[in-house]
Amino acid sequence: MSTFHSTRSSNEELTSKQAIRKGIADDGGLFVTDSLGETKIDIADLAGKTYQQIALRVLSVLLDDYSEEELKQCIDEAYGSQWSDERITPVKPLGSDFVMELFNGPTCAFKDVALQILPRLMARTNEEDGDGEKIMIVTATSGDTGKAALAGFADAPGTGITVFYPQGRVSRVQELQMTTQKGSNVHVCAVEGNFDDAQSAVKEIFADKDLAERLQREHKVRLSSANSINVGRLVPQVVYYFSAYAQLLEQQVINVGDPVDFVVPTGNFGDVLAGYYAKMLGLPVRQLVVASDKNNVLFDFLTTGTYNRQRPFYETISPSMDILISSNLERMLYYMSERDPRMITYLMNDLNEWGAYEVPPELLREIRKVFATGWADEDQVREMIADCWNNNHYVIDPHTACGYFVMQQMPADPQVPRVLLSTASPYKFPRVVNEALGLDSDGTDFECMDELSRKSGTPIPPMLRDLENAEVRFRDCVEVPGMNQYVEECADKL
Repeated sequence: MSTFHSTRSSNEELTSKQAIRKGIADDGGLFVTDSLGETKIDIADLAGKTYQQIALRVLSVLLDDYSEEELKQCIDEAYGSQWSDERITPVKPLGSDFVMELFNGPTCAFKDVALQILPRLMARTNEEDGDGEKIMIVTATSGDTGKAALAGFADAPGTGITVFYPQGRVSRVQELQMTTQKGSNVHVCAVEGNFDDAQSAVKEIFADKDLAERLQREHKVRLSSANSINVGRLVPQVVYYFSAYAQLLEQQVINVGDPVDFVVPTGNFGDVLAGYYAKMLGLPVRQLVVASDKNNVLFDFLTTGTYNRQRPFYETISPSMDILISSNLERMLYYMSERDPRMITYLMNDLNEWGAYEVPPELLREIRKVFATGWADEDQVREMIADCWNNNHYVIDPHTACGYFVMQQMPADPQVPRVLLSTASPYKFPRVVNEALGLDSDGTDFECMDELSRKSGTPIPPMLRDLENAEVRFRDCVEVPGMNQYVEECADKL
């Protein structure tokens, strides 16, 4: 059975259930397993398999202490009628390339793929702790994780959830999705600061041993995470890479064993890391292309080997990618450095102390064999939304547009299909999309949605349109130092 330990030490060995329940290691590292890649997934008969069948195959390898029956139950509950497409993550032609839609779930963002199943996985971890312990999910969001986590955990037995988002730095639709969330166990709070401030504070909350002891003693509450720092959030995303390959096989675009490139808009590196996990499990991934916005810290790292967060922070029209500390990079570095926790500790200490670190040149060479990169500025994002519509009659959101731009810059190889991951519905960012397409963008976000639907002939997801008249339940806002106390107050209400 696979065991999990921190990227920064191999002292603690946990099952996947324990790692999912805990969320983050005591030393601040992320949970990894050294058995990743030992078992390969047979791709010979993927064609014709449903998403649910592929999910069972992949998750059985990655979370091997869950029984087949447990995984089947989780998968059936997570990938059912709440999805608007029975393929869950359909792959569609986009000119001579392909796009994989990850936004057909209940909150219209790719985070649904993992956050519909994470609460189910977590609910099956508590049998070891039959003492009535409750889990409080605490998470910071740059826009999409928050709503997807709230939707997944709302009224889930034995859990509560507190979501922090950067005040004024998410789209109006994203904010309303969170602040109108129903459920007796949910809390939403804005933070004066950017996403990195909020995420760093959440990591400090997890590392606060005094707080953990108080919550356990006074409330019988344990903290855990729904960010992709939680391995239970990350591994379900591996499934859609295999699903994409299965669909390309089915469409006779490729034969078994043919390589595929994936172009991934990402800020926190979780979405693209899932593709790297898929490659380690035997999927013929030739290249993973990391697409950034103007906050191009990942581009600089992948081209120079230096990760430097000491740089201007830009608020862009792709807010979910406005991140300077890409947490999941730590997991990739662990595997790429031949699983050396000491090196990871040195690098993360440098990042913490100096705001930067540099990897050895030979490590960068290995990384660049797998990961390519590019980035788009604001004007290029707008141009790409228009270009994609004009040339393909397909509407993309500003995050997907970053990936679309980078894909256009790459030399195409007719032998290797390229799949662009589309991470959110354009209706989550209707004003930006309308501006890019030359449509009316002067009204409310909801009037912009109506205009976009009229002109493009695409349907508005009802869960977004209905936000106009939804009751706002949460108006809390705290400074970063007040986040600890807010979490304690929320635990008190569990």
